[in-house]
Amino acid sequence: MEYRSLGRTDIRVSAICLGTMTWGQQNTEAEGHAQMDYAFEKGVNFLDTAELYSIPPKPETQGATERIIGNWMKARGNRDKVILASKVCGRNGFTWFRDGAKSTLSRAHIHDAIDKSLKRLQTDYIDLYQLHQPDRHVSQWGSNPTVYRHPAPAADEVSIEETLSALDELVKAGKVRHVGLSNESAWGTMRFLAGAEAGKGPRVVSVQNAYNLLNRTYEVNLAEVTMREEVGLLAYSPLAQGYLTGKYQNGARPAGARTTLFNRGDRYETPGAHEAIDAYLGIAREAGLDPALLANAFVTSRGFVTSNIIGATSMEQLKVAIASADVAITPELEQKINAVHQWRGNPCP
Repeated sequence: MEYRSLGRTDIRVSAICLGTMTWGQQNTEAEGHAQMDYAFEKGVNFLDTAELYSIPPKPETQGATERIIGNWMKARGNRDKVILASKVCGRNGFTWFRDGAKSTLSRAHIHDAIDKSLKRLQTDYIDLYQLHQPDRHVSQWGSNPTVYRHPAPAADEVSIEETLSALDELVKAGKVRHVGLSNESAWGTMRFLAGAEAGKGPRVVSVQNAYNLLNRTYEVNLAEVTMREEVGLLAYSPLAQGYLTGKYQNGARPAGARTTLFNRGDRYETPGAHEAIDAYLGIAREAGLDPALLANAFVTSRGFVTSNIIGATSMEQLKVAIASADVAITPELEQKINAVHQWRGNPCP
């Protein structure tokens, strides 16, 4: 397993990060523990979770994933061997996090969130604490980020300065080692960096955004930020919610699959998506590769990616995802992949 620097810190994280959002709904606690045992045996040292998980969000399962991880670390006695990342919810319509109030990135809400997460995780610190989504209106969750189509800033928008100040308090209190962003834009990332340079809070070390063969929009602006500012990408959804495996082609809905269970695949049901997927499946077939190996290896191989956040609901899927770390994207594969990208672009931003 390869290990990479997390931003400008001295933390070295595995090139594969184990995503955990299915634990507590699609996966039981025992299955989550088995996944962590296998991943760490194979050299993974990085776990990503959030106060929001499991997914899809529900009041009765909120926080379940953090509890599963906390129980595992306690049972194994291995907290010092885990690079643990979690997230505080940004602005959204959910009201069950904050005693009936809608979640924001205000000082009060951030302090409330960290204390609850630490309790569920049974630890006194989190290595990387991320803002799950901005407090302002941004293009995300499948909207085209290259087209700005949102209204003026909301009157009650929490400022980046207030959020940074609250994060600074968490770092100084020892509850958080480093901070990161998620579902963020180039403008937002640079504003956070500028705030840190002005002494208003800690410097962000990472951005966790969607990145896969169907959505390479990160390359447009944020990749340059990553390379020049050393704010690494933690890439989520490398398999495009499983669509890049081909299991949903031609309208198929396998039993137990996420889109089958929850009907949440709209992001990958866009015009041109199925044609692009067919083309990538053809590249994998010609190379003698499982499509999941190709899709994951592509993400991990990018120079601006610090870690590829894989997800699995079965041990078979997990083994393939971790094995992708040993698959090389040859110049020939790169050329074929880029030809499809030039043809279809980013059908699923």
